[in-house]
Amino acid sequence: MQNQDEYTLAHQNLNLPHDVVSLPSGGIFYHSKKKSVKVGYLTAADENIISNFESRKSLKDSIILPLLRNRLYEKDIRPEDLLETDIEAILIFLRNTSFGPEYSVSLEDPITNKRFPHTFALDSLNIKKTNVKPDEDGTWTIELPISKNKVKLKPLTLRDSMDIDRIIDSYPTERTPPIVTTKLNKQIVSLDGSEDRVKIATFCENMPIADSKYIRKFLNDNEPRLELIKDTIAPSGEKVSFSIAFGVEFFRPFFGV
Repeated sequence: MQNQDEYTLAHQNLNLPHDVVSLPSGGIFYHSKKKSVKVGYLTAADENIISNFESRKSLKDSIILPLLRNRLYEKDIRPEDLLETDIEAILIFLRNTSFGPEYSVSLEDPITNKRFPHTFALDSLNIKKTNVKPDEDGTWTIELPISKNKVKLKPLTLRDSMDIDRIIDSYPTERTPPIVTTKLNKQIVSLDGSEDRVKIATFCENMPIADSKYIRKFLNDNEPRLELIKDTIAPSGEKVSFSIAFGVEFFRPFFGV
């Protein structure tokens, strides 16, 4: 459970040790338009959160959100409202300032099928900027190619992502979880000027696949993000691509193993 005293102190006393983290989004999706946020350094108390990680719970619920609530020193921004890419930048800062920027992975050589270690610096990640600036409210309005409906879109926040995970996890294993439509419901803010959630949900269920793919491509092309795909050369000389994931491996140094 979150330490409320520490949370209150962190947001009232900005003289606590902290640094400024630049947001990959540039703040253009937030009402505050802040391009950077104050983030405190992890403390021994935060180790309690990390060491009590339960594998049956998601990292977002058990580690990421509690850490951000403790270490985000902004009175007018809650971590749940940050975009996932900005969350990732903050997590990298917390990890770098606790253990250094080196990140080690075990990869497979595609020629020999043997594992080999690779280490790189997390602070070398580039930022992919948005190609199309959003409106003042942080949304894009596009016309779908098949249905011709006009939809207003937004990138997902941490709260959206956690809501989606809970909905998907609640489905029995024998049923197909509505991953695509649940995500669309979070991304679509309005439909032809209407913000009626029932209407939007019905529209998502019956949306032509071509329209759904168009939305995914538009957001993929225009959402700002850290470039988490990296390349290296295997011992055989072949190029190997891998993705940085913010799962257990990312937090493994905190576990002391």
